Amino acid sequence: MIYKVEEGFTENEINPITNMPYDNSWIIFCLTTSDEYQMLNGGNTKSAYTLKVSKNYLNWKMAVVDFIKFQESYGKNIILSISDGDLKEAKMYYKGHHYNDKYLRDYEPDVLIHSTTSENWANIQKDGCLKSWNILKSEQENWECSPIGSCLGDPIDFSDYIMFSSGAISSEIVVLSKQNGEIVMNQNMQYKTGARLYFDIKKIAQDGLLIRDGCHLKVRDRLQLHPYLLWIADWKSVGLENEFSTPKEFTGKSNTKFNQLFNWQVMTTL
Repeated sequence: MIYKVEEGFTENEINPITNMPYDNSWIIFCLTTSDEYQMLNGGNTKSAYTLKVSKNYLNWKMAVVDFIKFQESYGKNIILSISDGDLKEAKMYYKGHHYNDKYLRDYEPDVLIHSTTSENWANIQKDGCLKSWNILKSEQENWECSPIGSCLGDPIDFSDYIMFSSGAISSEIVVLSKQNGEIVMNQNMQYKTGARLYFDIKKIAQDGLLIRDGCHLKVRDRLQLHPYLLWIADWKSVGLENEFSTPKEFTGKSNTKFNQLFNWQVMTTL
């Protein structure tokens, strides 16, 4: 169910629709005109998970409707802060699309990255696939108590998905944060590098596995390594002296090496 509210909606601990605290069935989308971000997402104890998208983001119309269609498929109650005109414009622009389009849109990258610890990489190789946090939790009693994304207020259902980055440092920030048990954004902090996995997203999309939620590109439950995995970066393959580095250094060296090997242009900045 979609509930439209006024533009400039401010989240707080009370749901304006029910006049009660939020539960996990609620999610919020706000279209803004901010110059401070293109997308800003997260949750806290005072509100439901919120995605804010600025109209300064070139593909905001696609993001709006991807969000709506994806969350409706989950049966979420959506609080939507957007003008009637902007919503109409977005829906018109989106016609013919679906949140799991079986092709890459012209603004989407050909390659996405998933990073993991060296310990988890050993298990991934045994399984021959990536698994979502919820799948791993159901299979292993001693698995983590909670995903690192819970520190950002991610909804429970986020853990049904394998998340990717477009090549930026964010994938290594996840590994750094997992090693420290909290969100750590210091890209120059030393950590133990793991495996940085480069995937052919075009092929994943063609096989109907790529999901768009308005903010992330992701795959539900499991992703086989073959035939989608293109290359694996670790400390040896990128030319580090040992397995310790920083997110900034390991990201830069990994992307540079990948671009040299595959004549691709994975982004090398945050």
